[in-house]
Amino acid sequence: MNVFVLGGGVTKFGELWEIGPRKLVKEAVGYALESSSVDISEIDALYVGNMLSGILGNQENLGALFADELGMKNAAAFKIEGACASGGLAFHNAYNAVKAGVYKTCLVIGVEKMTDHKPEEITKALMAAASEDEREAGLTFPGLYAIMARAYCKKYKIAEKELASVSVESHYHASFNSKAQFPFEIRLDKVMTSPYVADPLKLLECSPVSDGAAAVIISSFDGRKKGIVEVCSSEVASDSLGLSGRKSLTSIPASITAAEKAYKKANVKPRDIDVAEVHDCFSIALVLALEDLGFFEKGSTLSEIAKGKIRLGSGKPVVNPSGGLKACGHPIGATGVKQIAEISDQLAGCAGKRQVKNAKIGLTHNVGGSGAVSVVNIFKKV
Repeated sequence: MNVFVLGGGVTKFGELWEIGPRKLVKEAVGYALESSSVDISEIDALYVGNMLSGILGNQENLGALFADELGMKNAAAFKIEGACASGGLAFHNAYNAVKAGVYKTCLVIGVEKMTDHKPEEITKALMAAASEDEREAGLTFPGLYAIMARAYCKKYKIAEKELASVSVESHYHASFNSKAQFPFEIRLDKVMTSPYVADPLKLLECSPVSDGAAAVIISSFDGRKKGIVEVCSSEVASDSLGLSGRKSLTSIPASITAAEKAYKKANVKPRDIDVAEVHDCFSIALVLALEDLGFFEKGSTLSEIAKGKIRLGSGKPVVNPSGGLKACGHPIGATGVKQIAEISDQLAGCAGKRQVKNAKIGLTHNVGGSGAVSVVNIFKKV
């Protein structure tokens, strides 16, 4: 059974103080329904990607909540949680259900409302995705990724300035995205002079706390419109919950495994990918992702970025045309679904100012925790 993305939509990402999760979801779903020409009554099942609703909002039953809110009381409804990969995992489960013929049409939602809470509450909540040992040691996710950044910079003799340049690329792309949390460019000197969060990672190398929602509609029926997007593969791999269980600190093995399986299922190679949305929660995360996904050789990514190899207008693949997690924003559960909506728009040729020319094959990469789970999806224009 072939599976197609019929349409998608994304809300503005940012500090959305006056907008609650119900309104965010309705807005994103409205965009998805409009772009797909699907009526809500045609949807068989709802999958919701979210991490923090139980911890921060005391509400875990999001499947039923949003089914009720959207007028889908007779539909099957599920909440899927996998830390920052919650959105990607929700899509993966919906994809497998459609592919198996269990459902014909599914709605996938990703949503997170984070900024209503104190920074210390959010930090503690996010660390629920880490190992017990890491929590007891007082580590945070910036600290965990800083450990990986230190190991990478030492192994490949990378200067802090080179690593900081990643943020410049993210913001350049976000400047073309009105829904990004930070839709503007930044200079390298601004990144370098921003305060350290966890040495060597600075404030402007870290994704922000964000609110937002995204939605996509997938189906085994492809007759809605021209430029339809097919899901070629959706693969998941996992690893140890904590860094201490990893053989290497300079790659994320779960991403390597998921990517290898996804490429094989889709019958494509890394060089075939025209556009990619990858998980850049920190500057080092983008570097590791581009190498783990097979786009660049180990240790070479930053020099390739400096040559414009991922930038809109010159790169292949163009990476994170939305602005990525760093500049578009990172409402945890929404991120993986936003990535899919972006790639779907790119392949359908409706991404506006950030459109990648002649984009035919796209990839999304969504990571949970410090690499405990990774989801890789590959799409093609048909």
